Amino acid sequence: MNKDDFSRYQDLIASTVTELGIKILAAIAFWVIGRWLIGLAVGMVRRALEKQEVDPTVLRYVGSIVTVTLNILLVIGILGYFGVQTTTFAALVAGAGIAIGAAWAGLLANFAAGAFLIVLRPFKVGDFVTAGGVTGTVTEIGLFATTVNTPDNVMTVVGNNKLFAGDIQNFTHNPFRRVDLKCQLSGAADHRAAMALLREKIATIPNVLPEPKVDVEILDFTLVGPVLAVRPYCHNDHYWQVYFDTNKMIREALGEAGFPAPMPAQSVIVTQA
Repeated sequence: MNKDDFSRYQDLIASTVTELGIKILAAIAFWVIGRWLIGLAVGMVRRALEKQEVDPTVLRYVGSIVTVTLNILLVIGILGYFGVQTTTFAALVAGAGIAIGAAWAGLLANFAAGAFLIVLRPFKVGDFVTAGGVTGTVTEIGLFATTVNTPDNVMTVVGNNKLFAGDIQNFTHNPFRRVDLKCQLSGAADHRAAMALLREKIATIPNVLPEPKVDVEILDFTLVGPVLAVRPYCHNDHYWQVYFDTNKMIREALGEAGFPAPMPAQSVIVTQA
């Protein structure tokens, strides 16, 4: 190889590296600017939907779909800038989609379940629910999973298919709910007086609804004495406050009124031969 050939190859390599470097820098610039424009577009879509007072659940779902779609288009555009045939890329994406769909059927099931959750709306963002074995407040309904904050403040992500396939309890849907408690009475206690006293005292607890009225009835019998069902009603936001206050009121009201404490008792009969 003479000096002219070496110089020619050196110039070719330098020009190729320079051209490739420029394309890489341009691709990075396109990616950064594209991501910024995508964020701007998604923000505009969300603001437009917010003006239409669209439900937050639908708003988050639409935002996720728009973001994913625009990111795919951005990647295709960058690959086209590098000279990759987008039609070939589209065919590859379609083939990969079929393969991924066969391998990850559960992922597609979660996506379909998420769409049904949006359409049927058994719950929305902000509702307190029990679904998929998790109880808590719904914070986000995504494309494939739903995020729930449990009462002990633990973020839990549950697949949409698991939520949709099982039973869903929405505690927020109705205007009020019932608090179910029990009260064990002594067999020597006047159950009528105890029931009347509990109805009167529990009705004074803050956030207990006047209607429906507090239910206090005999639920069961044990060797100790009758068991009362104590059932006040309240708004879902006040459930645990009413729950604990009612337990405290049962103890204090019966104790201050002088009702005997429930004690297990047995009668022993001794027979002499």
